[in-house]
Order: sequence, then structure tokens, then C-alpha cells
Amino acid sequence: MIPFLALLQDPPDPAAAISAGDVAGAGTVFDPVAAMKDPAALVQTFVDFGIEYAPKLLGALVTLVVGIWLARLGRKLIRRGLEKARLEVTLSAFLANFAYLGMLALIAVAVIGKLGVETASFVAAVGAAGLAVGFALQGSLSNFAAGVMIMLFRPFKAGDWVDVAGQSGTIEEIQTFFTLLKTADNKRVIIPNSKITDASIVNYSAKPQRRIDLVFGIGYGDDMGQAKRILQQVLADEARVLADPKPVIAVSELGDSSVNLVLRPWVKTADYWPTRFDLIEKVKNEFDAQGIQIPFPQRDVHLHQAPAQV
Repeated sequence: MIPFLALLQDPPDPAAAISAGDVAGAGTVFDPVAAMKDPAALVQTFVDFGIEYAPKLLGALVTLVVGIWLARLGRKLIRRGLEKARLEVTLSAFLANFAYLGMLALIAVAVIGKLGVETASFVAAVGAAGLAVGFALQGSLSNFAAGVMIMLFRPFKAGDWVDVAGQSGTIEEIQTFFTLLKTADNKRVIIPNSKITDASIVNYSAKPQRRIDLVFGIGYGDDMGQAKRILQQVLADEARVLADPKPVIAVSELGDSSVNLVLRPWVKTADYWPTRFDLIEKVKNEFDAQGIQIPFPQRDVHLHQAPAQV
């Protein structure tokens, strides 16, 4: 019986077969109409195909199932090992998934080899196709490369408050192609990784301590010594202000309408905004209570009445 793959081949020229006198050979050309008239021959064709290719299909199926199971197990072990090495969670997940994709690619080549396909030519074809796709997806590949750089050098991590690509917020997740940012008003911003690596990054959460910079203006007729003592007392009453580094209270400028005093205490990074808001309120209340004026812009308007014209 003819192999089933003869269905995919060009049928021989009947004239050439007859001229050679090979009537039997000419009869081996697959004829769908004749096959329908002879169901036994059609069944036998499929049986022959199954006998020849069933082991290959079974081997490819086993290779695929076992390979995927091993790839998933490998991904789990790699991630667990990286986390035990105290690598950042996002980076551990990224590297484990990257290794998983590589293992899947090797499994695909092995399965194709089990089916009898020449893997060298297949890999070459895939490489050529990948090159074409790479040119078409240059932007996506640049985002992927930038994601790898972010994962390796870790300028920030999930939970950090940053300024990146003109956006401010908390890092939610670092993905392969994008970084997810949550703003202060709870909006999600999706930033391509290439935009992040091409711009300046300000990470406000990188250090455990931050300095609060405040400026308070007092009138020229007010007592600067009294104002400084009020500021010192406000800092002493605030438990979140750190003793080391030592806070700074000094005259920074003699302005147009005020003497400007700077207040620069240090706090833990997590306490920055609550402490800043509370200090501004407390200083204002103490200045009011002790008669220290905080100048504000004023404008005097003088009206001149023109003499009446005769």
C-alpha cells in the first residue's frame, strides 16, 4: 500500500507510467474516487500510516508533556533558589520566567526532532523569521532590553516612591515591557521601560532617612531669637524628628518684606509627609499664639482725584 504521505506529493504523470508499461505502477497513484469505492484500501492506508508514524507521534507527545512539567518544575526551583539568595522578588520572578521561556524553546525543538523534521533547517528558518520579527518589533525589543536593565541594576523596586518619565508615584510592578506606577490620587500609569531608562530617575524611598526643608518668614519688627526658640520647641515636641542628624534652624534670607528662617529636620522616609504637614501647622499656631507675624504680600492702592476741568 502507498504511504499516506503520498497524498501530499505531486502525482506521477499517467502518460509516462503507461508508456513504461507499468500498469500496476500507474495504479498506485492515489485516487480519492477509487478510494471511496474501496474502503478497505483506504482503511489499510491509514493503518500503514499509523504503524509508521504512531511511535514518532507518541514520542513527541511524551517529550512535550514531560518537557513542560520539567520546565515548570525548573522555574519553581530557580525562583525559590533566587529568593533564598535574598534577591528582590520582582527580579526573581523575572529571571525564573525568562529561564522558563528558554526551556520551552528547547522543548519545542526536541518535539519537532521527534517528529522527524530536520531541526537544523527548522532552527535556521525560525532564526530568519525571528530576525524579521525583530525588525518589526524594535520598540518592543527596546522595552524588553530596558526591562532587563531595570531588573539587573534595580534603580527602584516595588513599593518605592519615584519620579520617572515625568510621572510621580509608587512602583506597583516591574513587568517585561512596562512598569506600573500608582499615583498619589490612585491612578495607574503604565510606562514603557525604554522611557524610564532614557530619563532621569528620582527615587525618594531609596534612603532610610529624608530631610524636610521648610521656610518661615517673620516680620522685620519681630524678635528672631524668639522665633528660633519657637521652632526649636516645635521640633522638641515632635517625636518623629530624629536627633541625628541634628536639625538646622537658621536665617536664610533677608527678603523684601520678611526675614526668612529655614527649618531642616531629619525624619524616617516613611514619616516624611505626615511630619511635614504637622510641622507647618504647629509652627503657624505657635507663631500666632506668641505674636510672631508671618508677612504676606500686600498692595497699597492710592487714588488721586484729578482736578475738575472747566
